[in-house]
Amino acid sequence: MSQKIDYSSSTLGDADTERRFEAALSAARQGDAPVEPHVVDGQELLEGAPVERRDPCLVDVVVGRAHEADAALVDRAVAAAKAAAKGWRRTPYAERNALLLAARDELAGQVPEISAIVSAETGKTRLEAVGEVQEVLDMIAHYTQLMADNDGYAVQQTSTETEKNYDVLVPVGVFGVISPFNFPAALLVGMTSAALVTGNTVVLKPSDKTPRSSGVIARILAEHLPAGVLNVVHGGPETGKALAATDVDGIAFTGSSAVGWQLVETPRPNGLPRPVLAEMGGQNVAVVAASADLDDAASGIVRSAFGLSGQKCSACRRVVVERSVADELAAKIVERAEALVLADPIDPAAGLGPVIDDTIATRVDEAIALAAADGRVLTGGRADDLPGNWFRPVVVTDLPIGHRLTREELFAPFLTIIAVDSFEDAMTEANAVEYGLSAGVFSADPEQVDTFLDEIEAGVLYVNRAAGATTGAWPGVQSFCGWKRSGSTGKGGLGVHYLQGFMREQSRTIVVDA
Repeated sequence: MSQKIDYSSSTLGDADTERRFEAALSAARQGDAPVEPHVVDGQELLEGAPVERRDPCLVDVVVGRAHEADAALVDRAVAAAKAAAKGWRRTPYAERNALLLAARDELAGQVPEISAIVSAETGKTRLEAVGEVQEVLDMIAHYTQLMADNDGYAVQQTSTETEKNYDVLVPVGVFGVISPFNFPAALLVGMTSAALVTGNTVVLKPSDKTPRSSGVIARILAEHLPAGVLNVVHGGPETGKALAATDVDGIAFTGSSAVGWQLVETPRPNGLPRPVLAEMGGQNVAVVAASADLDDAASGIVRSAFGLSGQKCSACRRVVVERSVADELAAKIVERAEALVLADPIDPAAGLGPVIDDTIATRVDEAIALAAADGRVLTGGRADDLPGNWFRPVVVTDLPIGHRLTREELFAPFLTIIAVDSFEDAMTEANAVEYGLSAGVFSADPEQVDTFLDEIEAGVLYVNRAAGATTGAWPGVQSFCGWKRSGSTGKGGLGVHYLQGFMREQSRTIVVDA
């Protein structure tokens, strides 16, 4: 690739990547998708009820297949991970790093092909899909570098002639990793590689909506590791529940708030607590002051609100704007939203794909009807001329303060605009939700920016960012840390404090022989 693609990129800029992506996407749509196996103790298994994934752009085409693991198979995977745990945690971190970086090298050679499978299962545009797979590479590089920079998180503290004192972070043991559909490559690798690099073994359950893209990446990782270190069990919610019910020592999860907090509150079978690193979405806000550059604000809001059809934890859901510029900003947002091209990702001009399934589509239909009754729909709705669940970007205004459409996460291409009388009122409304993942501000007033940074109740913040008002976090650049109901730990993936969540502290005092 001639340039590095991330979530702020506007083009791929590489003809070979474009060609390889299109060829791979066409191949993935031939209807003969391979069955992704479970991986348990290094063995590939085809057990359980079949699972199929259809292309959300071409609803008659099967692009992914797997089998659903039952509780017995999940138990076998956990047993394999426990058996491998001692050997893996005793492997020097430099050797663990080397194995993960070797897997990264293999993945790097297949970026367009893996990106095409991601597009086939999720409907992502090529730019979004390639950016995601590039993030996989940077995620592994970032976490292995953190281990090296911190010398494996082992520190010798003040010692005497007779005692040596060490403070070390050691792996928790076996982590259950439950990954979502919307970033089947990046979030899977982010949680899994963090667990592995810190010396934990893993039982991974990918989303049943993305078995092929998740399965391809997980198998490449597993093939570079000792048997039992990374085990993969496919399936839906019941498989996830079975994994949570086992004696895994920790859980890493990305998904809905309801499921995430249920996992936090679920102890191990022996009653002991365990760490649960959960990232759980948001009702993310862009605060726009009267002094803001409205073109930058509109660009950043539209980019964040409608990328992946709003199916991102960090997507902009709400705009809170000072009333004096609300109409002008709304007009600019509508203009940019209506310019987005709804198309199959095989089309280079595609700017928006379908939502993933009927569940989200029904939720959007209901929200549009409610918005029309209680407010005003400025633009958007179902695209009935396209097969499947396609929606033109929905922009809504004039809802009463506190309306549930401004409080509940739809996970869809649906944006509300709320006009208020002052910047102070905007901050009050911005914080009036249970979530606290990401937020952005647009203002030319340094005091307002300082107020926003001091008072906003969210973990990922952006100031005057036309490339994305609330989205675009990248490994080693931003941390992805949720507050309130958006995160269970207050620490975020991608950043410098995430790895510590997969380890526990131990103090060692060793007497020195005289």
